[in-house]
Amino acid sequence: MSTSGGNDTPRESAAGTPARPGGVAASDTATQWAALGALCLGFFMILVDSTIVSVANPAIMRELGADIESVVWVTSAYLLAYAVPLLITGRLGDRFGQRRVYLAGLVLFTVASLCCGLASNIGTLIVARVFQGFGAALMSPQTMAVITRIFPADRRGSAMGVWGAVAGVATLVGPLAGGVLVDGLGWEWIFFVNVPVGVIGFVLAAKFVPALPVHSHRFDVPGVVISALGMFLLVFGIQEGNGYDWSAGVWAMIGAGMVLLVLFVWYQSWGRGEPLVPLRLFRDRNFSLANVGIAAIGFAITAVMLPLMFYAQNVRGLSPTGAALLMVPMAVLSGVLAPFVGRLVDVLHPRYIAGTGFALLAVAFAWLALVMTPDSATWELLLPIALTGVASAGIWAPLSATATHNLDQELAGAGSGVYNTTRQVGAVLGSAAVGALMAGLLSSHGLDENVANGPAGLPEAAREPYSAAMSGSMWLPAAVLVVGFVVSVLFARPRAQVERRVATG
Repeated sequence: MSTSGGNDTPRESAAGTPARPGGVAASDTATQWAALGALCLGFFMILVDSTIVSVANPAIMRELGADIESVVWVTSAYLLAYAVPLLITGRLGDRFGQRRVYLAGLVLFTVASLCCGLASNIGTLIVARVFQGFGAALMSPQTMAVITRIFPADRRGSAMGVWGAVAGVATLVGPLAGGVLVDGLGWEWIFFVNVPVGVIGFVLAAKFVPALPVHSHRFDVPGVVISALGMFLLVFGIQEGNGYDWSAGVWAMIGAGMVLLVLFVWYQSWGRGEPLVPLRLFRDRNFSLANVGIAAIGFAITAVMLPLMFYAQNVRGLSPTGAALLMVPMAVLSGVLAPFVGRLVDVLHPRYIAGTGFALLAVAFAWLALVMTPDSATWELLLPIALTGVASAGIWAPLSATATHNLDQELAGAGSGVYNTTRQVGAVLGSAAVGALMAGLLSSHGLDENVANGPAGLPEAAREPYSAAMSGSMWLPAAVLVVGFVVSVLFARPRAQVERRVATG
């Protein structure tokens, strides 16, 4: 076998399967799970950093002397730098090796985290967050691509169950970890904690993640430019629209981004060279439907956290840590159940699992909307929050496994890049949409957006209408989950399951 691919073009094992450094076959079960564990550590870290800063914003504003517009950019810069390059970084893994690109991204993310914690002014922090986001963009598609390549289709559901558990729990753990670290050690530690985790993650990934054969892709330079510019304009416009009162300039930016992305799709179908996003990916019905589903769950999970956290802190008077502790049943149940659900994905039709998950999650969010009142008991909130954890476990693994079941090996990086991009765009849409809805509902109840920001907190007379505005905002993510339910019931049985059923008669 040619070794022209460098360190990421491995030897052949005696069994004819790719070997990782050290000579252990990549098909060996222990090696597969060790690689998965190493990748999930880094994946968990970058997803936590998407939400952990939200709890630290007040402390950052106070200690760095920043205004609200500037501190919002601490999160916005990370999300933009994470979301925009994902189509490209997925392809980089195919070309230069997923292991190599993942390790490079992990180094960049870890060094940038250190710089974030050492930042002495808001400008430096924002710049460091940009580099942190780009490191995350390098890492994220490689995790899913490696899983797709080293696990056979009939066992990929179990692996995606673990990956899905990490994705689900990480988005919920961020605010909790942020509250504990900010209250106990200071805002800097939400970044410093990434340094030892990053070092451990690098050692484990270098040891256990197999070096897989690379594919000699030619980069579609015009496609890279058009897609990156289109994604930037769309994501930036959506993310910052509320801050600019949805002005004509914001809508022009969003429109220009959509036009460029349509142009990008047309160019991908027309171009003579190798496309950045092979459109044949979307010939697989399950891949296309799973992308709609992951956008829906990304939207819903991001959207639900904002009104819930504002309600918990401003109406119920909880501290950041106390508010985040409400999420413990959700995080625990999702993390415990997701691996078991992953095993079911290998044998059951995905529509049954994902459809049930989406339906239960919509019910949980609607239930929360009904009990988010000023005088509701804590246990009344914990019951639907616990149901949210059960439902989430039935969504992440089936979607990711179903999206990748039928992908060809050479399309693993491109498919992972598209899937992760869709998830991030869904999250940005959820954040922007629920922010606008919250502001609108507060206004309709005669309240100013900053009514809870005074030294005395939320006035007693405002508790009822403020609570109504936050609970009303919960119906938006619940409605979006209906879209996820519809696409999940349209899933076809994955090819590996069909072949197994034929073989067993």
